[in-house]
Amino acid sequence: MLKGKVAIVTGSTSGIGLGIAKELARLGADLVLNGFGDAGEIETIRSGIEREHGHRVAYDGADMSKSDAVRGLIAATVEKFGRLDILVNNAGIQFTAPVEEFPIAKWNAILEINLSAAFHAIAAALPRMKEQHWGRIVNIASTHGLVASTHKAAYVAAKHGLVGLTKVVGLETAGSGVTCNAVCPGWVRTPLVEKQISDIAAQRGKNQKEAAKELLAEKQPSLDFVSPSQLGGTVAFLCSPAADQITGTTISVDGGWTAQ
Repeated sequence: MLKGKVAIVTGSTSGIGLGIAKELARLGADLVLNGFGDAGEIETIRSGIEREHGHRVAYDGADMSKSDAVRGLIAATVEKFGRLDILVNNAGIQFTAPVEEFPIAKWNAILEINLSAAFHAIAAALPRMKEQHWGRIVNIASTHGLVASTHKAAYVAAKHGLVGLTKVVGLETAGSGVTCNAVCPGWVRTPLVEKQISDIAAQRGKNQKEAAKELLAEKQPSLDFVSPSQLGGTVAFLCSPAADQITGTTISVDGGWTAQ
């Protein structure tokens, strides 16, 4: 389905981003991975995807907290592959604290990586996509782009902002062949969520399994985690012809969280 297309997935060296990247590669896209981690592990991931699917897979370690680096990632991809068709803004970080105790540095970092990076990437990618009369921008938001939770002021603000940015870009690109949508996952068992499970376990004297069940029971009626491969399938659907008229909107993949 995506043969001949070039995709960037930010924050794709693990978790949700890696699941999305693998699905896009499976469907035929050439790929640019991005994220932090051990250089050897990243090379193993890159070469493994390339070998399994027979498409070109590159890695760019651009720092998503720096606007010049984000825009440079887009420019470097176009220079290397000659085009850019799919941009998945997935990179994100988390920190929890009450509003009055929230460290200013953490607030700034979360806004930079979870929201501003997407703005810079989109702004740099749009001219090329418009030239091609085809492009898919998918912003990985969160249920926290639609509803709130305590102690997550920066994350919720950034993800709500990302949903708003998605709507604006969807309107500005309507009819151009470019679409922009947001995917809003519920609980996914990523390293970020694993830490929250460990915190619950430590605070309440529970094992990991019990803590995970408590985390799910509080928000996610399905009582099951969303998988990175399921989110990869959702992004793939948004890149398919069936989604040509889906733009400026959100798709919740949250086990019923936001239906409550």
